[in-house]
Amino acid sequence: MSKTRANDSYVFDTSALLTLWNDEDGADLVESLLRQDLDVYVSFMSYMEGRYRIWKNVGKEESDKFSRYLELLPLRRIDMTDLILEKAVEIKAMGSLSVCDAWIIGTAIALDSTLVHKDPEFEQVKTLVKVKALPYKPLKNGKKNS
Repeated sequence: MSKTRANDSYVFDTSALLTLWNDEDGADLVESLLRQDLDVYVSFMSYMEGRYRIWKNVGKEESDKFSRYLELLPLRRIDMTDLILEKAVEIKAMGSLSVCDAWIIGTAIALDSTLVHKDPEFEQVKTLVKVKALPYKPLKNGKKNS
């Protein structure tokens, strides 16, 4: 039984999880969504992507802490289904997004959820999936990605 009305669910992209973890601009919005009585999902690919990025940049111990942190949040991990697979294949075949991004977007489409992200590349799929963009990180020249 779902806790919310239709269309009141969210899929957090890896960038949303890392925004919260690193307390970046937009973390308050991610935290606000988690504090509400909403269905919040995370693709299995975001678990993997977040962990490997942290491991690569900071180390295995911090990656393990991130994993334990995710377990404490009111998130539901979504693993592969046939529908998500078909949506991810379509996204990957039709655009220039990474395999990880295709899985994450496919998850949001399959669940009819809003994708919460901080990735300007997702602009190319906003006609296929509902999106809620977090503030993009500034470019080196001081402008924001958009």
